[in-house]
This record gives sequence, structure tokens and C-alpha cells, in this order.
Amino acid sequence: MAGMTASTTNHLWSLQDVLGQGATASVYKARNKRSGELVAVKVFNTVSYHRPHEVQIREFEMLRKLNHGNIVRLFTVEELPSKQKVLVMEYCSGGSLLSLLEEPENAFGLPETEFLTVSQCVVQGMNHLRENGVVHRDIKPGNIMRQVSEDGKSVYKLTDFGAARELEDDEKFMSIYGTEEYLHPDMYERAVLRKPHQKSYGVSVDLWSIGVTLSHAATGSLPFTPFEGPRRNKPTMYKITTEKPVGAIAGVQRMEGGPIEWSYHLPHSCQLSQGLKVQLVPVLAGILEADQERCWGFDQFFTATTDILQRQPVHLFSLQHAVAHCIYIHHYNTVSIFFEEVASQTGIGVQQQHLMYLGHDLLLEGSMKVVNLPHTSPSQPLILLSYAPEVNTSLPSREPETPIIPSRFEVNADYNFSKVIVGVVHQYLRIVRLLHTHRELLLQGYYSYMMRLRSECGEAMHSIAMVTVRLQSCRSAVHRIHTLDPYTAENQDTTHNSQRLQLVHEHLPIYTAGIQEFQNRLDQLQIEQAKLAETLANEKSCQKMEMLLQKIIAINQHYRKDRLTGKLAYNDEQIHKFEKIHLSSHIKRVKCLFREDCVQRYKELLASTRTWSSVMLEMQTRLQDFCSFSTGLLADLEMSEQRQNKAMDRMLYTLQSKGAGQQPGITPRDKDQMVSRMHHLKEEMEILVRELQCNNNIIESLGVVNSAAALEPSLA
Repeated sequence: MAGMTASTTNHLWSLQDVLGQGATASVYKARNKRSGELVAVKVFNTVSYHRPHEVQIREFEMLRKLNHGNIVRLFTVEELPSKQKVLVMEYCSGGSLLSLLEEPENAFGLPETEFLTVSQCVVQGMNHLRENGVVHRDIKPGNIMRQVSEDGKSVYKLTDFGAARELEDDEKFMSIYGTEEYLHPDMYERAVLRKPHQKSYGVSVDLWSIGVTLSHAATGSLPFTPFEGPRRNKPTMYKITTEKPVGAIAGVQRMEGGPIEWSYHLPHSCQLSQGLKVQLVPVLAGILEADQERCWGFDQFFTATTDILQRQPVHLFSLQHAVAHCIYIHHYNTVSIFFEEVASQTGIGVQQQHLMYLGHDLLLEGSMKVVNLPHTSPSQPLILLSYAPEVNTSLPSREPETPIIPSRFEVNADYNFSKVIVGVVHQYLRIVRLLHTHRELLLQGYYSYMMRLRSECGEAMHSIAMVTVRLQSCRSAVHRIHTLDPYTAENQDTTHNSQRLQLVHEHLPIYTAGIQEFQNRLDQLQIEQAKLAETLANEKSCQKMEMLLQKIIAINQHYRKDRLTGKLAYNDEQIHKFEKIHLSSHIKRVKCLFREDCVQRYKELLASTRTWSSVMLEMQTRLQDFCSFSTGLLADLEMSEQRQNKAMDRMLYTLQSKGAGQQPGITPRDKDQMVSRMHHLKEEMEILVRELQCNNNIIESLGVVNSAAALEPSLA
């Protein structure tokens, strides 16, 4: 193929538009000669023709057999004038998963939504392979292509079936294919270490490769890394993968000849939520198992991953803890199960949980389905309040580790360092944005909490007003009964009742003053909250970090050119060294901005919210106690009215059934007037009771959250 272009009968491409290269073929971006449609062409080199004929045609046959949205489509097979075979395939505009992971912003792994997309596409593509009895044998990020749709969403597709072959679950094979970092340890031993053995391999070798690939996508790094890397320390690489304890999902050697540090969980630096990590880790542990007998089978893998991918994420922010959570739960589960999952992740018991959404109480019945929960996101989660004392203790993420800047001038070392630093500063920026979001959620959440308590104060004042009206009615009735009939035996009980009513009457102003004190304290807290919210709105920490990142990226790009240039002229070398000084200065500013501005302000807000939380929890407890007390008091007053009605009935019956002469000093005319007044009083009280009963029902409908000890003696 002379020149800079090549073509077949129907397609044309530039030899500079290389999408990927391997031992037996190269892949180029090409165009249809008639329509201009973009395609990918895989051009086999002369080395590929030294393979057995059945191996040469295997990829064609495999791709013709497979037809799935998560597998790169084969359009046709064409030939160059030299008779070399060319596969014309679907072009994926987003490059490979490997190229995505090599972007600095993904140095610590993909964002959660993108990782889930990768997982779903890989699982669906692999399921299609297994349905067709195909083992891929070279699963890795470089063989997972990314198609970007018009709405910006990704679709990932398996490609490169040159190593694939038909193999059922119970069949084995002996030949070696694959990329060493992603190879099953048994294959690695024979292919990389060149140790002869008679082991055969089954379909589980694909599961190992999937495990390494998913781990790489989640963390940005290979899970098993010896000191100086897997390509330079192959024996230790094999040792790590074969001596890995059961349940471990990563092993790292940090110094030459040093011990292996085993991990049983995903690192804090990756972008996945704790809720997803809990679901994912058992899957990785199950398929990253060197012993083929202990390794999961595809059925178990598909069952577990499908279960994860079918779950609905519900974003939650625990206000008093200042911690964001993502609860992965099936849409058909009940809210009761959701509450239990929340308790499991947050440590807040079901009975202590109270949810708010967009500033309003979210009242949920346990029998409701999770699908009916409102839509949530990291910036618009459900806010979780706890009715128990809680403490916020830590930052949402740790400060990234920064490598030491090379002291000596060396073009390649400086470029590699600057590339790493770009990824690290992307992580700094991500955490700064997270701190900013958490501060917004804290301020919004506590504002809603304050407004909720203010509403409860209003309800308490309304309750006091209701008690006052009913109390006045009871006291008036007691007084009138006593005036009408000072001689009856009922008078002693009436006098005792009057004393208790007087005691309640004297205490009501104290309750009123207490509620007003709460309202005044809430006013002060809201002023503090408003000032902090205004300060946050005017902060420029994120913008400053973004500017520092852009400056560091510019230096990295300059160093990339220097690396391509090779040996630098004197002046270029001096510029390179000056840029290194600037790079060191930018890194110091990044750390200073992070520690002395972002983290410090976040800690100050946490200190304020701890005070707010303590004050508001005390308010809430006392308001709940008062709510219980006032509800009980209204019931006691109602019972007191009923007793007074019965007393009046007995008095009326006595006056009507006995003559006036039996009671000294009462004339028949006085008796008639007394009976008339008592009838009138009873009618008035019955009307008042009916009017007050409606308001009493409103008070009772507020519900009693906690049983409180009675603040006054019972009136019953």
C-alpha cells in the first residue's frame, strides 16, 4: 500500500486515521466512496496469513453469526488489490473504553452513570455471546468501543473477535490469546511466563477479563499491580493474581520486594457511591477468582449483574451526618424495604427517619412502591432528618495523593508527571465541587428544617389558643354551677375541679412564652443560615480551581510537544525548566486553595450545623412533648365538660323531682328561675362543645409522635 491512502472497491481511508493496531491487523476510519458514510475497516497484515486458514476466517464467521446492539456490526468483507482481507465494520465515534479511561478526568475511574452504562452494555453483549456459544478470549477496555448518540449518551460495543471461538460452558480449550494485564492467571502462566503446563481453559477466562475490565473502569487503575507495573515485573504479577485471598478484589505492591496490600473494597477515590460499591464488590470478588473451580459461572454472573442493573437509584442526603447516599433498590419493592435499606446505609433507625423533598415533608406509607418516590439526583436528593442525636465527623472525600515533582530535568519524566498531575487536579476539582454541593444541601436542608419547626411552633400556638378557649368554657361552667347551687354535694368536686383548671390557666402563659422563645431562636438561626448562603453564592473556589487546572493542562500540552521533539535546544530547555517552576507553583496553589479555603469553610459550616442540630433537636423534642400534652389536655377538658354536664343533669333532676320546701330559703319562683337558667346553660355548653369538637379533631389529626409525660395533673 503505497502513499498515504488505501482503498477497496467501495471504501477509502487515510493511513493516518488509525483507530487501533494489533499483531495481525490495523483498524482505520474509512468512508464509503459513494455516500461518504463513516465506517471502520480492519486491514490484516502479512503476519495474519501465517495463521491456520480456519483461524484466519474465524473472525469473519463469528461476526456474521452475531447480531446485537452491543457488538460491533460487520457490514461486509472486501479485499485490497493485494488480496488482503478487509473487514468493513460499524464505526464508533467515541473511541474505545481504554481511550476514555486514559483521559485525565477519568484517572480515578468513570462517573457512576457512565460506569453503569459500560456494565450494562458489556453484560448484554456477553450474554449474546453465551447464547451463541462464543468465548471472546480478549475482553479488555481496548476492545470495547464507544458509540455516542445524538443526545450524548454512550453505547458500548464489543469488538475484535480475532481470538473468539465457539465454546460451550462445559468445553475447554488449550490455545492462548489475549492481553496480558487482563489474562486469566492460568493463561498468563503459559503465555507470558512461558511455563509449560497441560491446563485447559473454559469460558470463565472471559469472566476474569471482565472483572479486571470493570475494576479498571471503576477505579481508573488495574486491580493487580506489582512495583514498577505488570509489564516490568511479570513474576510478581502472577504471584499477586494466584495468591490473592478469597474475597480480595485488588492487590498492590508499593515498593520493590515489598508486601502485597490486599483490598476487599473499592478505593475511596473512585467516583462510585457507597450504595453501588456494596452491590458491585461481591460480583468482582466472585469473578476475580484464579481457581476455575471456585470462580463464578456465567449464569451466576448474569443473575447478579442483572439484579444490580435493574435497581433504581434513590439519592439521599443525611442532613445531620452531612453524608450523601445512593440507595439501589428495585422499583417494585415497598417503601418499608426502602426505609430498611436507608437504615442499613446510614445507621439511622426506621423509627428515627423523617424525609423531606424540595423543602417539604415527604409522607410515605410503608406499603407504597418505590417506583412512586420522586425523581432524585445528587444535587436534588431526598433530605433525611434523624429524630435522634447524630454527629457529622468527616469530609465527603479524602484529599488526593500528589506525587513528588521530579527534581532533575528529563523530558519524558516531566511529561509523565504532568500527565499524572492533570488527573490529580481533576480529582481536586471534583472534590471541591462536591464540597460546594454538600454545603448547598446543608444550608437548604437546615432552612427546610427550620421552616418545619416554625410551622410546628405555629401549630403549638394554635393548640394553646384552643386550650385557652376550652379552658375558659370549663371554668365558666364550673363557676355558674357553683353559683346556681351552692348547697349540693356536687359543690365539693366542682371546687376541686376549679382549682385544677386554675393551675392550668396559670401555666398557659409559660408555654406561650416558651414557644415564642423558640420562634425567636429560629429567627436567629435563619439569619445565620441566610448569611452563610449568601457567602456561598459569592464564592469562587470552583472557578479558581478550574483556572489552575487549565494552566496545568497547558503545561502538560507543552511538555507533550517537548517529548515529541526529543532533544531540546538550549532556549527550549530553559523554557521547559521555567514551566516546571510554574507547575510547582500551581500545585502549591491547588493544595492551598483546597485546604485553607474549601475544606476550612466546609468545616466551619459543619461546626455551625452541629450547633443548629443540637438546638433544633431540643426544640423538636419539647414541641413533640407539648403536642402530646396539649392533645391530652384537650381530651381532659372535654371529659371535664362531660362531668359538668352530668352534674348539671343531676342538679336539674333534683330540682324538678323535689319540692322547694325541702331546700330551705328557695321559693317556688326561685326554683323555676334556677331550672330555666340551668336549661339555658346546658344548651350553651352543648353548642360550645360541638364547635370545639371540630377544632379538637384538627389537633388530634396532627398525630402524637412520642408519648410524653404529663406536664400537669390530669383533669379527668
